[in-house]
Amino acid sequence: MQATSLPFGVVNAPGGRYHPAIIAQAAATLAELFPGRFWVALGSGQALNEDSTGAYWPDKAERNARLKECVEMIRALWQGETVTHQGRINVHGATLWSRPAEPPLIIGPALTEATAEFAGGWADGFITVNAPRPRLEKLIAAFRRGGGAGKPLYLQWHLSYATTDAEARANAHDQWRTPIFPGSVTEHLRTPRQFDDAARFIRPDDLDDSIRIAADPDRHLEWLRGDLELGFEHLYLHNVGRNQKEFLEAFGEQVLPAVG
Repeated sequence: MQATSLPFGVVNAPGGRYHPAIIAQAAATLAELFPGRFWVALGSGQALNEDSTGAYWPDKAERNARLKECVEMIRALWQGETVTHQGRINVHGATLWSRPAEPPLIIGPALTEATAEFAGGWADGFITVNAPRPRLEKLIAAFRRGGGAGKPLYLQWHLSYATTDAEARANAHDQWRTPIFPGSVTEHLRTPRQFDDAARFIRPDDLDDSIRIAADPDRHLEWLRGDLELGFEHLYLHNVGRNQKEFLEAFGEQVLPAVG
């Protein structure tokens, strides 16, 4: 962040291996150093990341309740309160002595309508990943229904760009076939091998709902404009292949300038 003028965000799952008081302090420091440029997406986590401590892995409902508790604690610390709390998460006499003038936005990540509606009640904004347009419309509607009306929308979209469609599809299948499963599956897988085993029978043609695959920059531009029409204000483009230089040059020259 020091070397650029770009805004940055991180995804974090407080309440497991990350204590919310520590997350509150780290986020406050970054927001004070770089005012208006840092946001944090707080979610309920995945076993792949959280299981390393050997702690009990709760079900989704319990993780959501824990997340809400953590969000309330983090906001209280950002407001200058001294927090003592006994519950799903325990903290004793926590205080942040250095706080930003404006706290960072807390963005609610969601892959399902139920989670999006849940996030609408406590998050400052909403983030999800690319999906077919009808599904994105339902996610946005659920977030707004839960209390997110008027709040900003963020989208991370996974794409595969290459000089040919065949190469783009091969890159997608090689590098990004494992994350295409729904959250109800991926949140419980604990090792990379389990992800690989789950994806053994995924075919290259099975990826289109999860990855935007095309060699034509105009096709990607069409997708991007569609996302803007849906109301997404912040778009994060992730080329899943290893050909990053090729992707950056093509999109820098042919896609992003056309967006305006």
